[in-house]
Formats: sequence, C-alpha cells, structure tokens
Amino acid sequence: MKKGTVLHSGISSVISRLGHTDTVVVCDAGLPIPSTTERIDLALTQGVPGFLQVVDVVTQEMQVEAAILAEEIKQHNPQLHETLLGQIERLQQHQGNTITVRYVSHEQFKLKTADSQAVIRSGECSPYANIILCAGVTF
Repeated sequence: MKKGTVLHSGISSVISRLGHTDTVVVCDAGLPIPSTTERIDLALTQGVPGFLQVVDVVTQEMQVEAAILAEEIKQHNPQLHETLLGQIERLQQHQGNTITVRYVSHEQFKLKTADSQAVIRSGECSPYANIILCAGVTF
C-alpha cells in the first residue's frame, strides 16, 4: 500500500507528473471545468469534502511556489480567504520557500483552469473557494 499522504490514485498520478510551473486547480462544487482538462471529482455532497481539507491534502504532497485566487474571494468569502492565507503561510514554513499569491478576476481564473493539468472538485459550497496551485521544485 502507498505510504504517502495522498491515497487517491488520480490525484497522486497528477502530482507525480507535474513539472516546474505546471498547475493544479482545487475548486468548489460550482466552478465550471473545461471539457479538455482532467476532472477529478471528489464532491460527495454539500461540503464533503471541504475545500480547505482538499487543499491541505494536495499540498502535503505537492511542492507549491505560487497560488492564484479570484480577487472576489476577498469581498465575498473573507473568512475562507483569511483561513486559506494562513494555510499558505504554514505551507511556506513547512516547505522553506516563499509562495507568491496572485489575484485575478473570477473570469480570468476560469480561463486559466483550461491550462491546468487537472481540476480537483471538492464538495465546497461557498463562493470563490477556488485556488490554482503552481508547482515548484524541491531542489
């Protein structure tokens, strides 16, 4: 049995194939996913699994150098935004690097998902609970 943190074979496979600057999206249940992008659907019911929970598990195995969020999260989901920034701060400390956080409009965010290696859909049902994680290197 795999000893790493990610047991989901689809997520594990995507992370293992990432190169420097490749991206993976973790999203809420409502984000449209382009038909050309690999879809890993974890949503079971509203809130299960939660967005932050999925981000936490994915980033335990993925080296992250940057993150992209929709600008709208600041106004429409400030509590989740602050919690997510705290999670990114802890990840920086764990990885020993700086993770750049950039903001784009939600429309631009949706366009960027088409360039991602995969979109991982959570069961989150709160607004703008989406992140694009940009892969770094471990050396």
